[in-house]
Amino acid sequence: MTGLPRPLTASTTRRSLIGLGAAGAGALALAACGGPSVGGGSGGSDGGSAAEETDFSSVEPATEIAFWTSHPGGSKDVEAELITKFTEETGITVKHVTAGSNYEEIAQRFQTAQAAKDDLPAVVVLSDVWWFRYFLEGNIAALDPMIEKLGIDIADYRDSLVADYQYEDKQWALPYGRSTPLFYYNKDHFAAAGLPDRAPKTWQEFEEWAPKLTQGDVAYMYPDLAGYAGWTLQNVLWGKGTAWSDDWTLKVSDPKTIEAMTWVQDTVHSAGWAQVASSDSADTFAAGVCSTTIASTGSLVGVLEAASFDVGVGFLPAGPVDGPVCPTGGAGLGVPSAITPEQQLAGAMLIEFMGRPESTVAFSGATGYMPIRKSADVSALLEKTPQIQTAIDQLEVTRTQDYARVFLPGADQEMATAVGSILTEEGDVEKAMTDLQTKLQDIYTKQVEPKLS
Repeated sequence: MTGLPRPLTASTTRRSLIGLGAAGAGALALAACGGPSVGGGSGGSDGGSAAEETDFSSVEPATEIAFWTSHPGGSKDVEAELITKFTEETGITVKHVTAGSNYEEIAQRFQTAQAAKDDLPAVVVLSDVWWFRYFLEGNIAALDPMIEKLGIDIADYRDSLVADYQYEDKQWALPYGRSTPLFYYNKDHFAAAGLPDRAPKTWQEFEEWAPKLTQGDVAYMYPDLAGYAGWTLQNVLWGKGTAWSDDWTLKVSDPKTIEAMTWVQDTVHSAGWAQVASSDSADTFAAGVCSTTIASTGSLVGVLEAASFDVGVGFLPAGPVDGPVCPTGGAGLGVPSAITPEQQLAGAMLIEFMGRPESTVAFSGATGYMPIRKSADVSALLEKTPQIQTAIDQLEVTRTQDYARVFLPGADQEMATAVGSILTEEGDVEKAMTDLQTKLQDIYTKQVEPKLS
């Protein structure tokens, strides 16, 4: 097992090192891409902390900016409505750009724009596995001076969500489309099987239930691996007393991890009560093909609208060692470092507006993502979509994501590939995990470690 050196600061507190609970898959479907690599920076500095902070006291905001988004959770219409209100209030015109269909496509486009030093937005959607590499490259600006200028109440954001973007005592993004994975179940199938109307409390309990769920093609559908494997399987690993990594120590090839992933393989190939989705498992579930699945809260409204049956949601099941336990996910909003202070301030104003209590309620109601502000009045929202309360409640059992997934460029894709070899090809688990550990160590050594020295 390889111990990875600590980054940048000696402290490993949640706030000063990282509170990376953010996300995973917020959109209805996520496809893996290589994305930008870390090393040989294309930004304005050698690292986020090296950038010189601007004094915004006398800066006036730009009158025209661009907002790059993937419309997570099918949010294009509600984004457009909020942008219209923002323009009416501020006079700032916002170009609402579909910069990709998912977080990875935005990352590719953002990297291309950085290299060309042209056509950069004032606000960009940043997912959990992308923002840190942009910090390393100096591609995003610390928001602290803009937060101070605008009087943004950081304390009113949900603590675990705002902390996800903190590093070296600075704020590098603010929450936007934030989610947890939820356990979705078909209430009609559960009733027909004589099961209680709730999610299973443990995976062991679900193993007992699964053979009774014969109304669909399969009892449980693993979400598509490209967007979800590295994210959602943290629940299984943590529940069995292991992880992708323990801080900066890789645990991918540990015996407990191999044991956990062998169990995952057995659910498909030995027990036979699970399959792997070839596309978005939320759509597969809504079509009644499977009785249960795990999907993002960002899929919730779409599932409720598409399903012809009663939909239940619950916490992710616990394991024999720990649980219930769950990673957070989704995306935040950041400001590029290589644009003018005037554009940065206008971008921060848009971020502030999109994060207002009433804005986050509107966004949540249209998508299923969690309201990100403590003071948000969610009564009307919960009356219409009471399932969102489950996601809010599950925040109490969320855990910071494993560094191996969120700090190492391309690690999420490598995890998906390794899990694919185990589940879809029934490959050797120990070999797959050992090979994955080697690849992740190589990523760290070549792409991350030089930036942290």
